Amino acid sequence: MADYIYPAPGVSGVQATLQIHHTSKAVDSAGLTVPSLQDITVNASNDVFTWTQLDAAAKKQIATTATNSLGMNLVLSQNTFFGVGTLNATAVTQGILGLSTRKIRVQFDLYFGDESDGSDGKFVSGFGYITGLAPTVSADAPVWVSPITITIDSDYTVSDTALS
Repeated sequence: MADYIYPAPGVSGVQATLQIHHTSKAVDSAGLTVPSLQDITVNASNDVFTWTQLDAAAKKQIATTATNSLGMNLVLSQNTFFGVGTLNATAVTQGILGLSTRKIRVQFDLYFGDESDGSDGKFVSGFGYITGLAPTVSADAPVWVSPITITIDSDYTVSDTALS
């Protein structure tokens, strides 16, 4: 079999997963594993500076800094969205809504999934802010669903293990 990334929905240890930590793993070592993800989009978009010159027939361009973000949709879990327990500096107690409304910088680890057996997967990690929450419910979709974006304020780190 080819070495395609296979997120294996529903297969423990192989599926794509997202873990969020309040501020950093040093502050919140346990973090919050985000359940019920419907889809994930990893955005790595370089900006481009463009200019024209009188001595050239084509515009000149050069890549500048990147705008990075993770976009996803998830079915809301009450505990994950609103948090549980006594409010303190952990992602579990703040919940996704609290981390967003309190503008807390989070550390994240996105496990991409694996080829087949849970031993060769890669992580994309970094820091950013949770934005873009817009929970909706309707008669045709009778559970709360929300987009969520982590707007990243640094570079992605790609590794064989989650960041420490």
